Amino acid sequence: MNTAVSVAAAVSDAAAIPKARFDLVPLALVALLALAALPLVGSFSTWATLTLAGLAMGLIVFVIASGLTLVFGLMDVLNFGHGVFIALGAFMATTVLGAMSGFTETPNLWANLAAIALAALVGMAVAGAVGMAFERLLVRPVYGMHLKQILITMGGMIVGEELIKTIWGAQMLPLPLPEGLRGSLLMGDVAIEKFRLVAVVVGLAVLALLLWLLNRTKLGLLIRAGVQDREMVESLGYRIRRLFVGVFVGGSALAGLGGVMWGLYQQGVTPQIGAQVNVLIFIVIIIGGLGSTLGCLVGALLVGLMANYTGFLAPKVALFSNIGLMVAILMWRPQGLYPVTNR
Repeated sequence: MNTAVSVAAAVSDAAAIPKARFDLVPLALVALLALAALPLVGSFSTWATLTLAGLAMGLIVFVIASGLTLVFGLMDVLNFGHGVFIALGAFMATTVLGAMSGFTETPNLWANLAAIALAALVGMAVAGAVGMAFERLLVRPVYGMHLKQILITMGGMIVGEELIKTIWGAQMLPLPLPEGLRGSLLMGDVAIEKFRLVAVVVGLAVLALLLWLLNRTKLGLLIRAGVQDREMVESLGYRIRRLFVGVFVGGSALAGLGGVMWGLYQQGVTPQIGAQVNVLIFIVIIIGGLGSTLGCLVGALLVGLMANYTGFLAPKVALFSNIGLMVAILMWRPQGLYPVTNR
């Protein structure tokens, strides 16, 4: 009886606590950036084309960065070797799609999508398997030591890059789009590349899956609880180490998926592709707030839009535009757009 009363009182107290209002300002920032670019671009059709292309690019970057956000947000691990998994996904795509020329050289859209889906699955599986070994050999001994994590994972990326060169060579490999995904769709004067539409669907699917997994499932609850109070969760009989290994493997697999999408976006793959994208994804997760999935999405969209607008308006400053964006946002919100409160 006393237990029932206590539970009822706890529920009543929880219900009385006002919920924090959702912060819409960072989301509005995406719209404000797009609207601010309209008078600078001038032509509405050109602006719409650049905006749609930027949003699609942002969602590809989000897929890549979401794995790193997941690992840092739930495990407090700074993995600078994330680029290895991106490169593995991209190179596996060259191997798989190269062996499926009958599916990629036909204009049949469904055959093209099936080939990309298989390449994505293989890329995720290989990246996830390598991620498991990476966590066991390099990351596990340095849990809780950020400086050592940075040094040892950067070393792991260098070694991984050299192994990739040994297997696939040091030269750039072409990764052309399947026949049915080449070209653009026209909506009036607005051109939308077909592959970017695929990227939008994949990015939104990954976002929905992550939000559902982390916020609506017992697994997500256990992982988040393990981050907050590991001893308490272990005392209930759950093996937190296994959960954390699963998170690392999942983050690596997402990087592999992102590598497949980025390689197709660039239509070419080099062993340095992971290191090159690493800079971009760290900008994204710093802008969004370290460990925040929603912040990662908003940061990726801002980066994608900024890259496309500056690439059109001022190509010479395009390389530095995202760093300037990061500095401006951190001056406004030093912890990022959606900071994780327990950091």
